[in-house]
Amino acid sequence: MNWTRHSKLITRAAAFAVAGGLACGLACGQALPFEPRHDAGQSITGAFEGGFKNPDGSFSLLLGYYNRNQKQEIDIPIGPDNRIEPGGPDRGQPTHFLTGRQWGLFVVRVPADFGDNKITWTLVANGMSTVIPASLKPDYEVSPLIEAAVGNTPPFLRLEERGPSAQGPQGLSVERGTKVGTPLTLTAWVSDDARFTTNSGARPRNLGPPVTLRWSKYRGPGVVTFDKARPEVEKIESKDAAAFSGKATTVVTFSEPGRYLLHVVANDYSGDGGGGFQCCWTNGQVRILVQP
Repeated sequence: MNWTRHSKLITRAAAFAVAGGLACGLACGQALPFEPRHDAGQSITGAFEGGFKNPDGSFSLLLGYYNRNQKQEIDIPIGPDNRIEPGGPDRGQPTHFLTGRQWGLFVVRVPADFGDNKITWTLVANGMSTVIPASLKPDYEVSPLIEAAVGNTPPFLRLEERGPSAQGPQGLSVERGTKVGTPLTLTAWVSDDARFTTNSGARPRNLGPPVTLRWSKYRGPGVVTFDKARPEVEKIESKDAAAFSGKATTVVTFSEPGRYLLHVVANDYSGDGGGGFQCCWTNGQVRILVQP
């Protein structure tokens, strides 16, 4: 069995296992009470989404995280409390952590001969330490650039109208500059095949737009304010052969000077985390120098 097919079966089996666990939780609630949710004071755990091979023979390890706090966003600087080893502590991970589950935000590239080695991501939040490993075990291979069942692929994303585009979690990066308190306009252009991925293969009900965008702070010293963190994607005419093309604009301001990194994710119909299939979304980053 090849690596990709094996990973798809694992992913589908996991989806059914989760569904079964939820059913049991509802039926056996008295015997196994759910832990109450907390607004703050809880831990943050890195999440290893899986690994995939790059065209040059190297591999990418795809990571996100889970912030168990319902309301508390946390900043953890690179260092002893936020480190990836070996090769770190800085391997491109976020230092600002949103609430809830955040899927596949960044990749750590490892060489073709990485073999049975692993990396670990340590996070310390609210006095609680968590460590997760990431490796190339076959059970954790993912296919983020195509969903094999229906051939769904991630959106293409551009952060300049005539600039380069990217597709998939490795994404692209651009640079901008502004001043404290001065609004900065950010526009993203997207195109997509308008296909969808579901467990059953059936067309979802109440479909929204083929592509949705979400902006967030990834790193930086101060408060970042978006007028629209999830701006509406407006359909546009395009020479692309894609089934859908659009663009969306947001305006961002910064409370303090310094270097910031913003993250934008373009999701297709599959939604956050690809609906459990680890496909199909595209990441982008904007590096911004904010002057006093």
